[in-house]
Order: sequence, then structure tokens, then C-alpha cells
Amino acid sequence: MNSARRSPTDQLPFGSITDVNGINVGHFQRVGRGWQTGTTVVIAAGGATPGVDVRGGGPGTRETDALDPQNLVQEIHGVCLSGGSAFGLAASYGLMSWLEERGLGFPIGRSAGTQPVVPVVPGAVIFDLGRGGNGTNRPDADFGSKAAHNARSEQTKWGSVGAGTGAKAAGLKGGVGTASMTVRLPGQPSGLATGSDIEVTIGALAVANSNGSVIDPVKGLPWQPSGLYLRRPPADERRLLAAALMNPTPLGLGVNESLNTTIGVVATSAQIDKAEASKMASVAHDGLARAVRPAHLMTDGDTVFGLATGVHPLPSQVRHQALNLILAAAADTFAAACTHAVLAATTIGPHTAYRDLCPSVYRS
Repeated sequence: MNSARRSPTDQLPFGSITDVNGINVGHFQRVGRGWQTGTTVVIAAGGATPGVDVRGGGPGTRETDALDPQNLVQEIHGVCLSGGSAFGLAASYGLMSWLEERGLGFPIGRSAGTQPVVPVVPGAVIFDLGRGGNGTNRPDADFGSKAAHNARSEQTKWGSVGAGTGAKAAGLKGGVGTASMTVRLPGQPSGLATGSDIEVTIGALAVANSNGSVIDPVKGLPWQPSGLYLRRPPADERRLLAAALMNPTPLGLGVNESLNTTIGVVATSAQIDKAEASKMASVAHDGLARAVRPAHLMTDGDTVFGLATGVHPLPSQVRHQALNLILAAAADTFAAACTHAVLAATTIGPHTAYRDLCPSVYRS
């Protein structure tokens, strides 16, 4: 038997939010010498119709009002997720500058023959202050610009990277997780026949820094297995796991560990409007609540952004049926992303990763 440790997410091609046409993801982080934090950016260089739903009692966000369906902005080019609590919102300015240099943003007229733009960059943050040892070390604009420079369209890294570098989930190490799925939508009816079906992709990226647990302390496995066929850990590993979940604040950690948040993005290649993108973000919270228990508490800042790249128009006569399938997939992929964040995390600092407490789960 091969006892090498590997993430169970390696067993099946669960995909990434970058499987959605037009979506790139980049990370930047610093670890060591008092640092344990980072930034993750989700970029839609071709533009995306945005939405958002904020459910947590203690959110840290920016530019969410601009995403209200009744407001002016109809398209954005990036979302910034970061550690650093409210200070980490500064990372968004780095992404703004990166987009401005490429002429991506809201056009504001002409100046000296150029087309000035103001990039609208919504963002959200998690609380990870002090987890590297120095509570004044947090992301700034440089983190956002470096994460944008690192953005790629291929499958993104996950685990203890980017905005998930300093994350924890209950008493375990948290991180960044991602997932995607393809949905076949009904085609446009034509007389008595049905037209060709349409395939759209839905992807999610989550930063799990939750008060609630992604792991069932009794079974020792994720609440939401997301199709993973995982080996139940033996009794000795479950005892270690239960102890970690019951003690979310390791001794000697001089920060408020009750401040938490799960944040993320759900994206689709479908062509939907701002209200529908916000509905997609709203339903993604159902997936969050399946994977993280409890969720949406007063000390959580749970926030999900929706992005639609508009590659695939929806058939008008069966639009509500098609939209329902997209919404259901949004919940499923976001639940999977939350789960993958904890399964892929590695131990950094005082919070032990699930893979180190329950290594038998990772053996084939």
C-alpha cells in the first residue's frame, strides 16, 4: 500500500474556477519573520457581470454597493480576496492599478488621446492578524498587484496559499479551495422539437477561515464529501481531531480567534444579468452552510461574489429552467470549494492541518 500523503482531491479531476471561460486566478503570500497572510485575485480580463451576497455578521468588504442591480456599473474585471482584516482591503488598490495599466475598468471619457478608466474592484477580507506572530504585518497594495501578475487561466493552486495562507477553520488549518462542474442546459424549443443543448461551466473559489467546522467531529470526515470517497480515520486520529476542534485557540496565541469569515467567488460562463449574478451568489451561500457548520454567525463575515463572463446565452423560452440548474450548481461547487480548502491545507504556525491529524484519510 502506498502510504505517501496526498490530498484526496488529487483522486478525481474536480476542476477549478479557472475552468470558467475568461477567469484567471493569482495568489501572493508571505510566510515567516512574523508573516502569515496573503492575497488572492480573481480576474475577468474580458469583463464579467457581477453580483454579491453578504451574510456574515461582521463583514469586511469594499465596492459591494456598486454591485447592486439598480446601480450603474454593469461590468467589472476583478475581485480581490485578502487576509489582513480591514487593513487587507488595501490589496485591492494593487489590483486596481494592474487593471488600469491594461485599460480595464469603467470608462470616464478621453484625456490626451487616451481612454481613462476607473477599475471597479470589489473585495472582501478574512481575519488573520497576528497568526504569523506580528499583528502589524498585513497585505497592502503590493500584494494585490503581485497576485494579479501571478494570475493564470490554468488550474489554480489551492490550500495554504494566497488569501488562505493565514486562514483557519474551527481548530484546523484553513485555506483556499476551488471546484467546478459543467451543466447541460435545455436548448431553445423549436416547434415540437427541442433545440441543441447548451453546456455552461460553473466554478467556485472559497477562502475557508470559518468559526464553524468543515469536518464532522464524530465521523472525522467532511460534512460535505463532494463526491470524494474518503477512508474514515481510525479512533486514535478521530480523538486528536476532536481535541483540535474543541480547542480552536492554541495556547500562547495572543489574538482574538473568534473573528472569522468564509469568503469567495462563484463564476459561470452563462450570460446572466446583475440580479441573476447576485442570486447565484446568494444560492452559493446554501453550499457554504452545507459545508461549514455553523455558518453566518455574528463574528463571521461570510461574503460571496458572483461573476458571469457571458460566453453562453441562455435560451429565452426555458430561461428559468436553465437558471435553476446554474443556481443548483453554484451551491454544489461552493460547498466543494469550502471542503477542498481544508483538505488541501498544510500546517503553518499553530493551527494543525487536517492532513496531519488524520493522515490515513490520504492513503490509497
